[in-house]
Amino acid sequence: MSSSGTTNPSNGTSTSSTRPLTGGLIFGRFKIDPTQIFYQSPTKLTSAVVNLRPIVPGHVLVVPQRVVPKLSQLTNDEYDDLWRSVRIVQHALENHYDAGGFNVAVQDGRDAGQSVPHVHVHILPRIKGDFERNDDVYDALEEWAPTNAMVKKNMEEKEKMELNVPDDEDRVDRTMEQMEDEARLYRSLL
Repeated sequence: MSSSGTTNPSNGTSTSSTRPLTGGLIFGRFKIDPTQIFYQSPTKLTSAVVNLRPIVPGHVLVVPQRVVPKLSQLTNDEYDDLWRSVRIVQHALENHYDAGGFNVAVQDGRDAGQSVPHVHVHILPRIKGDFERNDDVYDALEEWAPTNAMVKKNMEEKEKMELNVPDDEDRVDRTMEQMEDEARLYRSLL
């Protein structure tokens, strides 16, 4: 939640202003700008961020604050907070997109296709007919990875870093302004 938001103690949900959080988030080796964060759990152990390269409208990531590559490396508190946050974010997106279902996915470790070595949960609102074959979403998730252009942009805007990731020319990176607008919208839903 943003610094001016409040938490409903009965269900753990938060209400947020449309102001971005202060500070940022480290996602693997990437610095996530505060304007791209639309939810932070009351414990501050978990954040939700808009996606640079969404597979479907509303495709977001829920990320623990601490950088670890596998779910088994999270503490019990971090693990519980992550999944509570997934539920809160999913509920907000369900209402906004009138989603008939969701794909909630974790690629737990490099061998499972994880492209950024930091636990993260993909939340994808699904609308009937959004993929020709319903299971095509899994192919799209498997191909999801930061592009070299994303790495270059991040280095230019923040600091130099090395990240060897595969090219993915099928999707176009969104602008910072597009992601900020989306994060502002989602903050208003929570």
